[in-house]
Amino acid sequence: MLELTDVEAWRSFASEQRSKGRRIGLVPTMGALHEGHVSLFRAAKGTSDVVIATIFVNPRQFHDTGDLERYPRTPERDRDLALACGVACLVSPTLDAMWPDYPAPTPTTVTLGALGEVFEGADRPGHFDGVASVVAKLFVITGPCRAYFGEKDFQQLAVIRQMVRDLSFDVDVVGQPIVRDDDGLALSSRNVLLSPEGRRQALGFSRALRHVAEASRSADAQRATLRSVLEDAGVDVAYVEVVDSSTLVPSRDDETGERRALVAGFVEGIRLIDNGPVEVVGR
Repeated sequence: MLELTDVEAWRSFASEQRSKGRRIGLVPTMGALHEGHVSLFRAAKGTSDVVIATIFVNPRQFHDTGDLERYPRTPERDRDLALACGVACLVSPTLDAMWPDYPAPTPTTVTLGALGEVFEGADRPGHFDGVASVVAKLFVITGPCRAYFGEKDFQQLAVIRQMVRDLSFDVDVVGQPIVRDDDGLALSSRNVLLSPEGRRQALGFSRALRHVAEASRSADAQRATLRSVLEDAGVDVAYVEVVDSSTLVPSRDDETGERRALVAGFVEGIRLIDNGPVEVVGR
C-alpha cells in the first residue's frame, strides 16, 4: 500500500492509474476507522480497480473546537485496517496542504443553499460548507472517480450529491447502507467516547427507529414516537424529523409513502446521529 501526504504525489498517482485504464474508487474518511469504513472499502474494491482512501480531520466542518479536539485519532490502526482491506493508496494530507490559511478563513469555499442549512446545518452553522469545501478539494485532486460515502451521514450524502450535480464534478457518488453493531448502535468513530452507561443510552437511537419502522403512522405520529423513545432513553434530543429521502423536505401529515426518519441528540455531551426508512400514511 502506497502511503502519501503530498497533494501533488496523490494527484499524480491518480492520474497515472487512469492513464492505464484503471477505474478509481475514492473513500474519504476522517480516520478512526471501523467496520462502517470497511464496508466502504469493500464496495470500492468490488467496483473499482484501484482504491484510494483519504484520512483528514477537517477543522472547517467543526462548529465546536472542543469537539474537534475530542475527535478520536488512531493512525496506526487506520493504516493496518486500510492495508487489510486492499486499499492501494492511503493519503493523509497535512493541514497546511489542505487549508494553507488556517486558522484564518479560507477565501474560496463552497457555499451551500437550503439543504445545508437545516438539521445538522441549523445546529452547526457552517458545517456543511466546510464538508462540501473539503470534499470538493478531494474530488479536484483525485480527478474522475467513484466516491463512496455511508448513509449514516444521510444529510451529508445529500449535500455531496447536490454539489456534484451543481458543479458538474466528474464523480459518481455511491451511498452505502448503515453498518450497525450487534446491539443495533450505528457504527461511528464517536462511539468510543461513550461510557458503558452512555452506550446503553445511545441505543435509544436504533430503538426509536425500529419503533417507527414497525408501524405505518402519520408523519406527526412518527415524529412524536421518535422523540418519546429517545427522551425515555435519556438522550438530549437535538431534532427528530421525517423527510423526503431525496430533498430532505419535512413530510406533511397528510402525505403517504416511504420517507426517511432523521434523529440527532447528545449522550454524555457527545453528538450522535442516526436515520432509517419509515412508512407514513396520511392521517
